[in-house]
Amino acid sequence: MKAAIPANTARLLRLATYASTATAGILIAVKGAAWFMTGSLSIMASLVDSLMDAAASLINLLAVRYSLKSADEDHHFGHGKAESLAGLGQACFIAGSAIFLLMHTAERLNHPQPLQEVSVGLWVMVFAIGATLALLAFQGYVIKRTNSSAIRADALHYKSDLFTNTATIGALFLAASGWPLLDPLGALAIASYILYNAWQIGRQAMLVLMDHELPEATRQYICDIVLANTEVLGLHELRTRQSGQIMLVQLHLDLDQSLPLVEAHRVTKEVELAIMAAFPQADVLIHQDPRNPTRYRHNSQECR
Repeated sequence: MKAAIPANTARLLRLATYASTATAGILIAVKGAAWFMTGSLSIMASLVDSLMDAAASLINLLAVRYSLKSADEDHHFGHGKAESLAGLGQACFIAGSAIFLLMHTAERLNHPQPLQEVSVGLWVMVFAIGATLALLAFQGYVIKRTNSSAIRADALHYKSDLFTNTATIGALFLAASGWPLLDPLGALAIASYILYNAWQIGRQAMLVLMDHELPEATRQYICDIVLANTEVLGLHELRTRQSGQIMLVQLHLDLDQSLPLVEAHRVTKEVELAIMAAFPQADVLIHQDPRNPTRYRHNSQECR
């Protein structure tokens, strides 16, 4: 049975991408002004991070819109993997920003410069933290309701912004207190953290694109649901994967060979509906295998 993406889920995903893009645009404007006034490399690092956020959020917006398209003649499994492609694109953007910052940090360490208008920079970064917290609260709600990998990837690098913004405030304060080298050192810490997040996002996207199995706990839960039906002898060849909002589940169902076709179909339908009740956005495909119940012993390693 094929799953459809609920209208409310689609609306939440679109709203999350719009909010992310708008927030990134606002932060770019205020951080750009603060960098121009202060000359702080830490603020520049945070600005570059926001520029990458904006690019990633725009990719996310387009990818989520595409992923929500219904299945068609050329894409019978839907367009959900566009979300993971967006996550991979985000990882590349974020890694590029980290490398850019590392280059500028090395230059500033060799040629330290005094900062100007530090108080302006501090207030801008406090505003950035507040705006980011508001966005993360909304993204967290959307992730809880949709389990979107694209929004989760977007939220991950906005969470890193909290670290970068806090580090920027610390670097500005200490640099203004007579420790100018702490400004580029703060930028170095930010760049390293951004690079680590790029790896995390890219790895998660690759797992989905390579059709990695769902977590073992999820697979075991599916097994428990199937075996809860008293007319089911067992199951084997359980295969799962994620494609955007759709979770694909395939399995072979072991049934009593003496069951009439109509009864075998009924049992299979019951199992299918039970799985979809637990996972409403699952696409379930079940193959029936006849077994002799007096000789059959279920010893699948997939369901322990």
